[in-house]
Amino acid sequence: MTAATRTAGAKEPAEPALEEAATARRATAPIRSLLLRRKGVLARLAAWSAAESAQTFLGGYCVARSLDDGFLRGSPATGLLWLAGAAVAILLGAPVVRGIFAQLPHLTESLRDDLVRGSVVRALRSATAAGRAVDTTAVSRLTSQTEIARDSFAGLVLAARSFVFVAVGALAGLVSLAPQFLLVVIPPLVLGLALFTASLRPMARAQHRYLDADEAVGRRAGITRTALRDIVACGAQEATAAANRRAVEEAAAAQRVLARWAAVRTLSVATAGQLPVFLLLAATPWLLRQGVTAGALVGALTYVLQSLLPALHTLMTVLGAAGARLFVILDRLTRPLPPAPAVPANGPRRAGRTTAAVELHGVRAAYGPGARPVLDDLELTVERGEHLAVVGPSGIGKSTLLHAMAGLLTPERGEVRLFGRPVGACPPPELAALRVLLPQEAYVFTGTLRENLCYLRPGAGGPEVDGAVDALALRPLVDRVGGLDRTLTPDTLSLGERQLIALGRAHLASAPLLLLDEATCHMDPVAEATAEQALRARPGTLVVVAHRLSSALRADRVLVLDGSRAQYGTHAELLERSALYRDLTGHWGDAEG
Repeated sequence: MTAATRTAGAKEPAEPALEEAATARRATAPIRSLLLRRKGVLARLAAWSAAESAQTFLGGYCVARSLDDGFLRGSPATGLLWLAGAAVAILLGAPVVRGIFAQLPHLTESLRDDLVRGSVVRALRSATAAGRAVDTTAVSRLTSQTEIARDSFAGLVLAARSFVFVAVGALAGLVSLAPQFLLVVIPPLVLGLALFTASLRPMARAQHRYLDADEAVGRRAGITRTALRDIVACGAQEATAAANRRAVEEAAAAQRVLARWAAVRTLSVATAGQLPVFLLLAATPWLLRQGVTAGALVGALTYVLQSLLPALHTLMTVLGAAGARLFVILDRLTRPLPPAPAVPANGPRRAGRTTAAVELHGVRAAYGPGARPVLDDLELTVERGEHLAVVGPSGIGKSTLLHAMAGLLTPERGEVRLFGRPVGACPPPELAALRVLLPQEAYVFTGTLRENLCYLRPGAGGPEVDGAVDALALRPLVDRVGGLDRTLTPDTLSLGERQLIALGRAHLASAPLLLLDEATCHMDPVAEATAEQALRARPGTLVVVAHRLSSALRADRVLVLDGSRAQYGTHAELLERSALYRDLTGHWGDAEG
């Protein structure tokens, strides 16, 4: 076993920009591959879109000519003729839209098929990998996530295509009416687009953070719902509530960040689409002095209000919402499979090599947000079959350490692994099969003594139950209550008897890791010694928060927590190098003497 506090600087993480670029290349690879394979579809889509550019051009140009050549010159017929041309251009837009939508499925459905195929391969590989937990997100990826990706991609194609070709038609129209219009319209348009482009990456990160936080809230709710009885039995209500609060607070913070970037998107739309209108009106005297006609001014406003502004608003809305959503989903659908985790077992994983029972790497935990950490950058490894005693003053973090090992408390920083698996990645049923946590307050329910002992292993047979009774010296209690199959009344049991029943329950459990959080504090020293020796004799690993010197003496190693650093070693080693341990043993000796 090793335990230490990190003092040297950790290895610097990879450059975030390089990681983001690599993620973007991986996530967008399916779209790039699709576009390369569908060049003919893109060409037909561009041809129909070119017709949309011509329609945009005719809209503003005909309005300008109807005023300059018709109504303002006293020729209503000419004005009406030009307006009729604009109306025809609008009516001809119907077949253009039909042609565009006829080509769209060749892109979107192909993307969906590629994503479904990849999701199926991923699910099959995950399901057949030895030791891998069941992938509960496979159905979501095959159904809702691929559908969202398809719909988002369709929206992006339509919005991007429309903006490009509408902008070409509108800018060509502005040049044909008066080149001076470009001096007024182009700067705010470029500024708004630049502002929006700069916000895309942080907006995607905010969307990613929000989706992760939202899923974390769902996971915490599921864990709390399914493990409520165990949480109450283990006295972990406060730790569970704190973890749930942190998840909700993170989701709320992520949503606030997302809302701020939505405000930036609104500012970008206003700058690129609405500021040109204001500048055109403000620059009207100057434009008239430059020889620009009234009809040309109305035509320019038509281009901006009827073409550029709607196309800009659609593009930025779709990119800001559907685009970020598409990127996040593609990131998840294309994420490579993680390496197969080690299979929890009491034997070696392979010849000459075993996986540690518990590993803590850089763990930092506190009693609440802003509180001083009771565990700070803790490094700890507990080997299989080892008996570890944890000691330290009251409030130093001993219970917090065991709750982190049991997966009931999520550290602020660092990682906890059980038998090679990150504890946060273990579903509740798998976590329950890996460890048993006994708190100081033992939980005994109204039922037979046998039902209480077999609570964690309902299928235990009679010989196994009798073996646990004999190992823990439970026979006097069995006789006192009238036998294993006599219904218990919890209120009639002493605190020590309740703890003894909980220890028998742990002895029968098949979990390879037992965590005792002062679970023998109400028992006499002889009963405590009997219980610890019985639990140590069963296959598996034992971690005990010790409150007597004898408990620490029985352990293979002792971990001393003093609030600043962790020390470990045998009883004799710690007496030499740990002043706190010497003080604790002196206190224990006085108490026991």
